[in-house]
Formats: sequence, structure tokens, C-alpha cells
Amino acid sequence: MATLFPASALSPDLTKHCRDIATRARSAALELAGAPAAQKATALQAAAAQIRADVADILAANKLDLAAAADFGLTAAEVDRLLLDAHRVEGIAAGVSAVACLPDPVGEILERSTRPNGLDICKIRVPLGVVFFIYESRPNVTADAAAVALAAGNAIILRGGKEAAHSSARLVASMRTAIQANGLPVDCVQLVNTADRNAVGAFLAMDDLIDIVIPRGGETLIRRVCAEARMPVLKHFTGNCHVYVDRAADLAMAQAITVNAKCQRMGVCNAVESLLVHRDVAAAFLPVIAQALAPFGIEIVGDAETRKLIVNAGIATDTDFATEYLGPKISVAVVDSLDAAIDHVNRYGSRHTDSIITSDKTAADRFAARVDTAVVMVNASTRFNDGGEMGLGAEIGISTDKLHARGPCGTRELTTYKYIVTGTGQTRS
Repeated sequence: MATLFPASALSPDLTKHCRDIATRARSAALELAGAPAAQKATALQAAAAQIRADVADILAANKLDLAAAADFGLTAAEVDRLLLDAHRVEGIAAGVSAVACLPDPVGEILERSTRPNGLDICKIRVPLGVVFFIYESRPNVTADAAAVALAAGNAIILRGGKEAAHSSARLVASMRTAIQANGLPVDCVQLVNTADRNAVGAFLAMDDLIDIVIPRGGETLIRRVCAEARMPVLKHFTGNCHVYVDRAADLAMAQAITVNAKCQRMGVCNAVESLLVHRDVAAAFLPVIAQALAPFGIEIVGDAETRKLIVNAGIATDTDFATEYLGPKISVAVVDSLDAAIDHVNRYGSRHTDSIITSDKTAADRFAARVDTAVVMVNASTRFNDGGEMGLGAEIGISTDKLHARGPCGTRELTTYKYIVTGTGQTRS
């Protein structure tokens, strides 16, 4: 089991330790950039097999993390995100295997042309290089991120939450075993083995070695990273997701989608946090959805119109409508029109995932065009904003940015491009 270094003040030793990790990652990235697609795929399939073979050790490591969960003050939803069982470990392995089966984005020709002077201009997809990834206490994210980065030819430095330290360390050990056995640079996947928060600041200053940082966690962490990072940041702010039930909605469909979006798994970023209902169907829909949510212990807070129709609903404030609950609570509002729903989402949403339930294609198209969000769902649960569900394989996160990637980030989103210009001796006059 990996041993965590004790916390210490920022020191030359800590800085040197972090720089050594980043230097090894840079060397690995340069080597990995030229690795054949088949070799990367084989290494990832071997990593999936190794995770399956090591399931007992991985679950033992996870038990150590679960035993410490109370000391960290984790909520029930956070413990659920941390928990591993045989089924979830198989899911982790399957995710790594799925990434291995994806087309290799590296080397893809994006554009090609020939200039009048005969120069061949080719724009091709290439890896970003070194990714510094800071993330929350979800062990599956460790394997997903490592797999996606490797498949796209990048080295990754993983800084997971201390709550999942043992689980993450054991998963990384399995993956590194497979990577090394298949002739790839083992340091293309490294886990930061210190709990010292100052290590994050040390890495954020290393723009000479690290090409991009991806923070995936609470808003406080992300804002700190944005303030301190000297390299580009790919951000995922809060997941304040909406379901809007239009006047032309199939109400049985709307009920099923709302329950799934809220209750299938509450502690994740693509769970719905706010429900909007058109006034024309509010009286028919709200009492029914309140009854459907009750067995899951969902607390409902709403505006004045909602509270007339759901008698035990609490008062929703502006703060409620802007909150990502990640638990058994939902804000509800009755709106007078489609445009009012769009305005509400654009005011309170976090540009993550927003869904409209309607049989009116014109309404669906208007919602999709005017809501400022990374992913619009039409007659589908917000829970489908996920790399695996959308065909990207595992994901490294869901970006709420607009540059350089937006929405679920898979292998293609961890690449950039370069131009290769080939001539036959041309000189410029």
C-alpha cells in the first residue's frame, strides 16, 4: 500500500519532490507521443485485466478509505462515491477497456491543402503533453483519467482527494504494472503521494513542464487553481442541472426522467438540482412528481406557485435556485413560458446539463439554441451527460468552459494540433 508523505510547509524538499514527478512526466509524454495506437490499446486492455486480477487488493485498500471516512466528515452521498464493491471494480475495468477500443485520435488529419507554390500543408491532431489532474474522492475517476490521458498520448499527474488515497494508489499500481509490461513509459501515469496541499501550488507553478491543469472538485478548489495556475486550466464548475417540463410534455415521460435525473445517483455532477414546470401543466404534474420523489426522501423547495400545489414544499430562495445540492433536495419553479424557463436556466444554471421535456420540436429547438449550457438533453435524463453514455468511453471530466473543450472530455479533448508543412525545396522570395 502506498504511504502518504506527512503534511509539511512548502519547502525545497517538497518543491523538488513535485518537480521530479513533473520532470519524469515530461520525459514520458515525449516518448508516449510517438507510441503506436496498437501498443497503447494493448497496454490499456492489459491494465483492465490487471485491475480485474487485483480486485481483492483494491477492495482491501478501499476498506481503509471507508474506515477513515467518518474522520473526514464525508456525507452519505460522498461515502457512496467513495465505496467500491466487486461490481464497481468491474465497471472501472470495463471503462478502461472501453477507452482501449476507441479510435486513436493522435495523428488524425484535420485539414490538408496544397499551396500554389507546391507546399503541402497538413494539420494533424497531437497530444497536449503533460496533464495535471486534481480531483475528488472517487476511485473510478483515477482509472478513467489515466486511461483517457494515455490513449490520447499524454502523461498524467494525478492528485486525488485524500479520502480515496489508498484506493487510488492501488488502482494506479495495477495500471502502472500493465503499462510497464507493455513497453510504454511507466511514468506516463503518476499519483502524487503526498497529502500536503502545498504540493498543488508547487505543480501549478511548473508551466515549463505541465501543459494543462484540470481541476475536478469543489468550486473553492477550482477558483484557487484558476488564480494560481501558470498554464491553461480546463474547468468544471458546479453541476446545477435543470429539467424543464414544457406545456407540450408527455407527463409520464417527464415524471420518469425527473425521478431518474434526481434519484438514480444524487451525488454526481449530472444529477438534476432544479425542476421548472410550465404553468399550463403545473397543476397536473407537480403533485404527482412530489409523490414520486417522496420515497427517495427528496426535500422540495419552491416558489410561491409551487408551494400552492405541493403543500409541504419549503420556500426556495435565489440561493436555492443556484445551488448544486448533490443530495436529496431539489428546487422547483413554475414558469409562464418557454422563454421564462430559458431565462431561469441562464440566470441560475452552471452551463453543465439542462433538459427539456416536450413533444413540440419548435420548443425543443428554441431551448437548445438559447440555453447557454455544455449539453442540452431533449426528452432524456441529465444523467446521460457522461463520457461512456455519449460514446467517448471514460472521461476525464465534464467541462463547463467554452475553450478549449466543452462537455464530456474524452481522448479527443486531450489533444491539440500541429501543422506539418512539406516542400520540395521551396524558398520564400
